[in-house]
Amino acid sequence: MSLNLQDIPRVEHLTKSEFLKDYFKPQRPVVIERCIEDWPAYTKWNLDFMKAAAGDITVPLYDDRPVDYKEGFNQPHAKMKMRAYVDLLKSKPTKYRIFLWNILKEVPELQNDFSYPDFGLRFMKGLPMLFFGGMNAHTFMHYDIDLANIFHFHFEGKKQCILFDQKQNEYLYKIPHSLITREDIDFSNPDFDKWPALKKAKGWVCELHHGEVLYMPEGYWHYMRYITPGFSMSLRALAQNPGNLSKAIYNVFVMRLLDNTMRRIQGQKWIDWKNEQAIVRTHKKMVNP
Repeated sequence: MSLNLQDIPRVEHLTKSEFLKDYFKPQRPVVIERCIEDWPAYTKWNLDFMKAAAGDITVPLYDDRPVDYKEGFNQPHAKMKMRAYVDLLKSKPTKYRIFLWNILKEVPELQNDFSYPDFGLRFMKGLPMLFFGGMNAHTFMHYDIDLANIFHFHFEGKKQCILFDQKQNEYLYKIPHSLITREDIDFSNPDFDKWPALKKAKGWVCELHHGEVLYMPEGYWHYMRYITPGFSMSLRALAQNPGNLSKAIYNVFVMRLLDNTMRRIQGQKWIDWKNEQAIVRTHKKMVNP
C-alpha cells in the first residue's frame, strides 16, 4: 500500500491570467515545464557552476537527525566550504543538505542570472533561497513558517516532491507547536501499521527535472527527496488569504517564542511530549472524527 497521491498537473507555458484563475485562486499546485528557458541560469546553473561561483564560501549543512532541544531554530548541524560540499555531493550519497541559503547575500552577482516571473503576485525580492542535496537526501515533511506562496525552481538532476494541504493536518501526525510532522515517518515508503492515519491523507506528487518550476500554494506541507544530486531555488510571495496571514504572524511572533522558551525550561522533556502528542492527538481524531 502507498500514500494516496495524485500527480501534480503539468503545463509547458502559463500566462498570468491562467495561473491566477486555475491555480492561485483555487490554491492548487502545478509544475511549469518551460518557464525559465530565457534565464541565463537555465543554461549556466549546475553543481560545477555553483562550485566555481561560491567555492570559498562556508555553507550551513543540515541532515535528518531528530530535533534536539539544545538546537535553536534552523541551527545547522555542520559547515563546509561550498567547493568541498559539491565534491561530496558528486562522489557519494550524503544526508547533508543546504537549507535556506540566501544567494543575494552570499553571491550577489547571481541575481543577474534570473528574474522574477509575472504571475500577479508580489515576490519578496530579498529572499531568493537555495536548497542543495545529495542522492536520497530528504527533508522532513513540513510547511513554511510564513505560509507563503512558493515557486520552486529545480536545477540539475531529479527531485521527488510530495505535498499535502492544511486540510490533511489531522492525518499527518503533526507535532504540536511546530511546523513538522513526526520525523520518523518515511514519506517515500511509510509504515501504515505504525502510522495508520496516513492512509486517509490525500496529497500530490511530482518529479522535478532541470528547469522545471513547482508552484506550492499557501501553507502546503512538502517533503523533498533528491533522487540524484541537485539543487533548487525558491522565490516566495506573501500569503494573500487573511487567515493564513494571521497564522504566519502567530507562527513567527508567538509559536516560535513559545517553543524556544519551553525548550529552555523543560529541555528534552518538551520535545518528547510533543512527539508523543502527535500520535495521541492523531489517533484520537481517528476514533472520534
